[in-house]
Amino acid sequence: MQRLGPPHWPVYPPGAIFAGLYDTDSALGLTAARLSARLIAADLADLGITVDCLPLADVPVAGADAVIGNRAYGTSPDKVAAIARAVTEGLEEGGVLPILKHIPGHGRATADTHFKLPTVDTPRDELERTDFAAFKPLADLPMAMTAHVVFSAVDPAHPATTSATMIADVIRGAIGFQGLLMSDDVSMNALSGNIAERTRAIFAAGCDMALHCNGNIEEMREVAGQTPELAGRALERANAALAARKGPQPLDRAAARAELDALIARANTASA
Repeated sequence: MQRLGPPHWPVYPPGAIFAGLYDTDSALGLTAARLSARLIAADLADLGITVDCLPLADVPVAGADAVIGNRAYGTSPDKVAAIARAVTEGLEEGGVLPILKHIPGHGRATADTHFKLPTVDTPRDELERTDFAAFKPLADLPMAMTAHVVFSAVDPAHPATTSATMIADVIRGAIGFQGLLMSDDVSMNALSGNIAERTRAIFAAGCDMALHCNGNIEEMREVAGQTPELAGRALERANAALAARKGPQPLDRAAARAELDALIARANTASA
């Protein structure tokens, strides 16, 4: 979801554009993904923003809710991971840290987590081959955001965000992600309880940070009141993430945008 838009900021293509171009020519698809992320990083850097909630490594399946929709980079774990890596590289070249989402996968969710908690009943071995497999090649990223999704094969009682089992066994274990782990938006209705209860559950499960997005100042105070000071492993992960951020590399914006627009036009022509 692009939160900065016209008239002040340009529009960027959704992930599906990169996926379609990748199918025609994988190198061009990766180039477009990297260019788009590099330009996004330049926009963010102008505003003093040094992190972005990209890339998205969810692998959608038929029958899933449309909330991921055209943001997805495809339906093959290898392809999704490859495009997500290109997006990561573009952001990092612009001095912006990537936040991998929605670990360990949102592609099978049958409900929009802004409104309802979805349960995925897929067997674990299939999840390992598909959903989790897209995240494993990206386990070295400095930060990741959890999914408000129940995976009944692992923990039938809690969404990944508030599941100590999911975080320890799948996110830190099977996927191997050891970076800074933040929740998806604590104000989303997939989570149960009031804001303070949700925040406590997020940290109890093993998240390092809680994300709050809707701007409600009273909720923000509740989240802050239940958030522990960064310490121990959480502090080490935060410091490692900060250390991973490099200064932006030179960019000819006009040339980069022209190249991206040409690739988008090529993708649109191929899909027409």
